[in-house]
Amino acid sequence: MPFSENTPTPDDLQALSAAEIAALPVELLAILQHEIDARLKRDKAAKARLDAGLAVRYADRAAEERQAAGKDTGTTRFDDGDFTIVADLPKRVDWDQDKLAAMVARIRDAGDDPAQYVDIAIKVPERKYAAWPDAIRKGFEPARTVRTGTLKVELLSQGGDQ
Repeated sequence: MPFSENTPTPDDLQALSAAEIAALPVELLAILQHEIDARLKRDKAAKARLDAGLAVRYADRAAEERQAAGKDTGTTRFDDGDFTIVADLPKRVDWDQDKLAAMVARIRDAGDDPAQYVDIAIKVPERKYAAWPDAIRKGFEPARTVRTGTLKVELLSQGGDQ
């Protein structure tokens, strides 16, 4: 189906309200969705490539600056020409859950409150909850709240291709 010259492009969508976009023909919505998905894929690949180039250019200098400051991670600043480079190497800490549980038990056994030292969260994977017998599920239901995520709509042509 041909569209007129005033057919909106992905660049035009910011100027349109959600209601105006919703009123567009489904064929045009599918085209816009496909074009935007392709742009996102291309832009993510470009960003990854640029970030890799920046890492090649600045990783060693940032490491030297952090070492001079006596730190292994965090943010460091240095100049390159007229630009200030801000290089951040975040700290990612993983805790062994079994060892933490043992420490919590020791703290509790010593008569102390583990909540003073650690945050304790109990989680129930939905897959396990669904597999429980009804009697067990009913006992847990008062502690369970179900929220929905964001609706995702994908437009596919009848032939299955986009």
